[in-house]
Amino acid sequence: MREQGVLHLENASQPGRSQWVLDSPNPPPLWKKLFNSVKKTILPHGNNRFCFSSKNRTFWGHALSLLQSLFPILTWIRDYTFSKFKDDLLAGLTLASLCIPQSIGYAHLAQVDPEYGLYTSIVPPLIYPLMGSSREIAIGPAAVVSMLLSSLVQKVEDPIANPEAYRNLIFTVTFFSGIFQAAFGIFRLGFLVDFLSHAALVGFMAGAAIIIGLQQLKGLLGITHFTTKTDVVLVLVSVYKSLHHQITSGEKWSPLNFVLGCSFLIFLLATRFIGRRNKKLFWLPALSPLVSVILSTLIVYLSKADKIGVNILKHVKGGLNPSSVHQLQFHDQNVGQAAKIGLICAIIGLTEAIAVGRSFASIKGYHLDGNKEMLSMGVTNIAGSLTSCYVATGSFSRTAVNFSAGCQTGVSNIVMAITVVLFLKLFSRLLYYTPVAILASVILSALPGLINIHEACYIWKVDKLDFLACIGAFLGILFASVEVGLLVAVFISFAKILIQSIRPGVEVLGRVPRTEAFCDVMQYPMAISTPGIIVIRISSGSLCFANANFVKERILKSVKEEGDHDLQGTTKGKTRGVILDMTNLMNVDTSGILVLEELHKRLISRGVELAMVNPRWQVIHKLKVAHFVDKLGKEWVFLTVGEAVDAITSKIVSA
Repeated sequence: MREQGVLHLENASQPGRSQWVLDSPNPPPLWKKLFNSVKKTILPHGNNRFCFSSKNRTFWGHALSLLQSLFPILTWIRDYTFSKFKDDLLAGLTLASLCIPQSIGYAHLAQVDPEYGLYTSIVPPLIYPLMGSSREIAIGPAAVVSMLLSSLVQKVEDPIANPEAYRNLIFTVTFFSGIFQAAFGIFRLGFLVDFLSHAALVGFMAGAAIIIGLQQLKGLLGITHFTTKTDVVLVLVSVYKSLHHQITSGEKWSPLNFVLGCSFLIFLLATRFIGRRNKKLFWLPALSPLVSVILSTLIVYLSKADKIGVNILKHVKGGLNPSSVHQLQFHDQNVGQAAKIGLICAIIGLTEAIAVGRSFASIKGYHLDGNKEMLSMGVTNIAGSLTSCYVATGSFSRTAVNFSAGCQTGVSNIVMAITVVLFLKLFSRLLYYTPVAILASVILSALPGLINIHEACYIWKVDKLDFLACIGAFLGILFASVEVGLLVAVFISFAKILIQSIRPGVEVLGRVPRTEAFCDVMQYPMAISTPGIIVIRISSGSLCFANANFVKERILKSVKEEGDHDLQGTTKGKTRGVILDMTNLMNVDTSGILVLEELHKRLISRGVELAMVNPRWQVIHKLKVAHFVDKLGKEWVFLTVGEAVDAITSKIVSA
């Protein structure tokens, strides 16, 4: 029976094959698309070991499938072995040695007390492994997000004049960031994150790294008066004025901050270089920040250097994460600002986390579901906002250490979080004499990984418009602000999309000799055009108000040029047919339909037939509803370009 059906399809006549196009199913309504989007995000794909088909699933089978989709840990924990735990334990302890000094430094960068950076390295790493699908990503505070928070939130609340209100706004921003991230995942809105393109992200990260580095001059030089601005010119001017003021006014300033910071920065960069050259020594750059903190703290304590001008960290509050539920400000006048900043941090945090997760997942050879990652990151940050954490994301430097240490699963994050808890409970008081310059050195040593000159050169070679977005983001954040850098990058990316949308390719096709393929005659000069017939392919996903008139004018211009060639005697016979290959066309709006109707009238008035080839179901559905198919004639809708050419050729011969 199956063979007979196949033969029947193969022997179908041309009118019958055209009817396949006309009888294509109607696309699902909008509400069903949204419902299916949410369903695909929450419910798993395919069968599991307990349920062999969706029809035969019991209530408990559906419940288990839902739980396994929301909590991937339930899937892989069954195969978890002691051998994997040993690898994760080593990776987690190595990760903690890097995480503790970095978290304190990033808290300083975010202008909150040191313990809040450590809090952010406890709750988010405990929650993410339950819901996230990445095995290598290390969750916690990150340099770029910390800088974003400090630069944006301090415009609303002054962290020095009103530290409590500033901290409460940070928690509120974190809550909104988690809400946006979870919404992106549930409603499959990951494309919003993609508006910050790879090229723009390269430029943004490089600019942010330089700004972060310049801001560390405050700690590295021991400056007390420093600007809250982020652009490079104002920061350098502030450094000069602050040093000049402290030296000339007789205010206490010690160059020992700079000597101590630079000495350990050289040590950190040297270990980083050695670790890169010899992969077996991955633990060296991972342990060096903690070693730097311990040694520098001992030096300051034993030499009493804090008495002669070395700035120290002083009190770090120990203990577990306190609740911050009552500190969230939903009825405050700044709630709108908190939501806006939360959206920016959500996009940047997701972009960084997904980029990091996917790069290491590709090395291990497994797929990372972006929408589920967004959902898990959202839940992680919502929980973090309720437990005194600020926005957490995936850190590239810590993830690289986690990967090099041989982590097998997300348990390494849990080990790291437990280690940080023990550190806070037992050793937080030992940080009192830690010099601030060392925290600046730890942050500075992590910044080279954010500047990718090789990738910028690659972007320049491949796509000049992409490089424009890259350099725009870089210069915007460097000489203006974070918001300007983001806006410039997004604007250039949007402009690129608009240019490609309003000026789509309108290709004239010809038949490639000895094949049935019709290809662009500009790309394939050997392609032969059929006399009297113009075959045109619209290289755009949509025929809409933005590009419909442009497409129409290009088609009419092609017909006119063909007619001019005919008057000169360079072609055989005038144009008798125009064939639109709609294979690439995914959608059409009312403006596009009106333009098609006008094009049809203009061509008919010239004695030229219009034919359509292989319109998608969304397109043919709208054309039928608008009665354009009736005006065109069902006999002028074809499945392939070859059938359309044969039909028009037959009409020309019979005429």
